[in-house]
Parts: sequence; C-alpha cells; structure tokens
Amino acid sequence: MAIKRTKAEKKQAYDRKLCQLLDEYTKVLIAVADNVGSKQLQEIRKGLRGDSVVLMGKNTLIRRCIKVHVEKTGNKELSELMPLLVGNVGLIFTKGDLKEVREEVAKYKVGAPARVGLVAPVDVVVAPGNTGLDPSQTSFFQVLNIPTKINKGTVEIITPVELIKKGDKVGSSESALLAKLGIRPFSYGLVVTNVYDSGSVFSPEVLDLTEEDLIGKFASGVSMVASLSLALSYPTLAAAPHMFINGYKNVLAVAVETDYSYPHADQIKEYLKDPSKFAVAAPVAAADSGAVAAATPKEEEKKEEPADESDDDLGFSLFD
Repeated sequence: MAIKRTKAEKKQAYDRKLCQLLDEYTKVLIAVADNVGSKQLQEIRKGLRGDSVVLMGKNTLIRRCIKVHVEKTGNKELSELMPLLVGNVGLIFTKGDLKEVREEVAKYKVGAPARVGLVAPVDVVVAPGNTGLDPSQTSFFQVLNIPTKINKGTVEIITPVELIKKGDKVGSSESALLAKLGIRPFSYGLVVTNVYDSGSVFSPEVLDLTEEDLIGKFASGVSMVASLSLALSYPTLAAAPHMFINGYKNVLAVAVETDYSYPHADQIKEYLKDPSKFAVAAPVAAADSGAVAAATPKEEEKKEEPADESDDDLGFSLFD
C-alpha cells in the first residue's frame, strides 16, 4: 500500500523539483492553460519529452519557491519570472530551439463545444446546408433569426449566419443549437504568452523574426544613430565615415576657393580651369572600343583567308 504524503511533503517535493529545473534550464516558455484538460496536457508532455519539461502548479507556490531559490543562489535573473505568473499559466522548461518548441506546443489543440458562459475566442459561422434535423427543431433557428426551409423532411439553412462573434459570451440557445448540429467551434491548447531566456523576457512574436528582419532593423537603427550624431556633431562609429567625407569636402572646397593646394585638390583645380578635360576621356574610350570592334572583324577575315587558300590548294591538287 502506497504511503500518502502530507501537503507539506508534497510542497517540499515540488520545491525541490522546481529548483532543480531552474538550475538545469536557462530557457522557459510561459503558457496559458485555460480550458486544457489533463489528458491533453499529458499528450503535450509526451510530445515534448526529451529536451523539454512542462511544470504546472499554483502561482503563489511557484513564486515562493523562486524567491527562496534566488536568495539561496544569488541568481537574481530568475526574479524576472515572478511577474509573469498571472492567471492559469504553466512553465515549459526547454533546452531546444524556442521557436520549434512553441510550434510543437501549438500542434496539440483539441476541439471543444461552445459551452454556456464561455467567451468566444473566434467568430462562429454556421454554414448553409442540410442540418439533418427534423422540422420540429425549427424553433431553435427562429430564436436565433436563422433563415431556414424544409427540404425532404429536414431543416436546411439557406444562408451562412454569424452565430457568435469573437469576444461575446456563448448563450444557451447558441450552445444548444451547435450541440444539435454537432459543431465544436472552439479549440484549446497551451498558448505561449512570454519567453524567458537567461534573464531576458520577450514576446513570443520575436521568435518569428527572420535574419532578414533582424538585418533590416539593425540597419535602420544604425541609420538613425548616424543621423542623430551628424545633427548633434557628436562622433560615433556609425557617423564617423560620414564625418570624414564631409570634412574632406569642406577642405577641398577651401582649397578650390583659395591658393592652398595639395595633390588631390590640384587635379580638381585642373578640371575646373579646363572643363573640356571632362570630355576627353569619353571620346578616347569610345575610339578605343571602336578600334577594338573594327579590329575584330578584320582579324576574323585574316583568320578565314588561310582556310580558303588551303581549300583552294586542296581542290587544285584533287583536279591534278
């Protein structure tokens, strides 16, 4: 016969397990477990077995265990977990890729009926078609203002009807009708709301960012830093190349307007004295390209001439 443990012993065992997980894992997914059954939770645990552990429990007990563990170990980063323990949540400790673990958790969703009083997580639309119900059930449709007709002894819905809107509470009539139609409009599972990684807490949407998104955001940030630095004349790594170029332009402008000179400025001054030098390079380049183009067919003709002569010689030798 198994020995039944007291509440104090259960809490001590839970505390040891949680502290062990906090020491072993540095990544934690915080997931809401509303309307998730024990069997469904067991399937999730099986799917994550290997590199992840799902831990459920009372928020007050988890906070106390974390607080005591932080005081013992001095790891204050774990304190970031305590504000996230609000509502019916669970902790998923993992060593795997956070995005892959979140996607694996999302697979385990189970359809659920629309029970009375539940807040609809999605819009519920009843599609047109034959319901299979006998004409005596038309009262349900009349209460909900659903247009119907009798077809071959059964009730048929004529047009699609938005029965429940997202965020509305399910009424008794809607619940009864959906049950009669055999429709389970809602699906529930663990929903990841926050991610903890080595002291950092962020939204799970961050996991969907690609390398291109990160590069784009980084480039945008560098551009903003460079713009601000240039406006304030404050040197930074982002603004340094622009500052050097602008400084060189200023020095070059002063050299052009005064007698001061240096090798690079001399070339600019020569171009400004004789603008025709700007057009010299283009005709020369065009002439060179024309010469090359003209030489190419001539060379081909020269190459073809020996071949013709050899053919003629060959022909004469045959006739002889």
